Amino acid sequence: MIFGRSERGKPPVEPVTLKILVAGGFGVGKTTLVGAVSEIRPLRTEELLTEAGRPVDDTSGVEGKRTTTVAMDFGRITLREDLVLYLFGTPGQERFWFMWDELSEGALGAVVLADTRRLEDCFAAVDYFERRSIPFLVGVNCFEGAPRYPVEDVRQALDLDEGVPLLMCDARDRESVKEALIGVVQHAMAYAADRRRSVTT
Repeated sequence: MIFGRSERGKPPVEPVTLKILVAGGFGVGKTTLVGAVSEIRPLRTEELLTEAGRPVDDTSGVEGKRTTTVAMDFGRITLREDLVLYLFGTPGQERFWFMWDELSEGALGAVVLADTRRLEDCFAAVDYFERRSIPFLVGVNCFEGAPRYPVEDVRQALDLDEGVPLLMCDARDRESVKEALIGVVQHAMAYAADRRRSVTT
């Protein structure tokens, strides 16, 4: 099957496919982000929250949340004719973190979503990607009613290295999400180039 597109008289373009993770705490907007930008119907593995899960699922700040991702979300977006991103949303709850190692295999980079009402919920994701040297970008999801802080204040609160991009985004808005995805691809490419230079010098 040929996935590339072609103009008359030209061979089809076989796109480069890249894997991007979407991570962050419980209820931060990962499923929403994948759904907002995917050009295919997203694959979702959501289950209803139950009373039995209340002792382990902290819903403070997201009291209206009724479902949770138990495996992953999956979507796809074509950024250019020759560049396709496969998006994998990770589960946010600690009891599903064992899946992160499988999902991160072969990933170019990651978007870590943060909520200013619960910044501490994204610490685990930031730590995960730092420890594994997977380049990532932090996107502060601008929820309605959530306090807004200057980017540098958020960077300091998360104790991010200067080289880690941080931006404000809206996980519901396709263009905002595309900007974040382009940002993580550019950051990952620059990160790889820096590592190659450090090896050769």
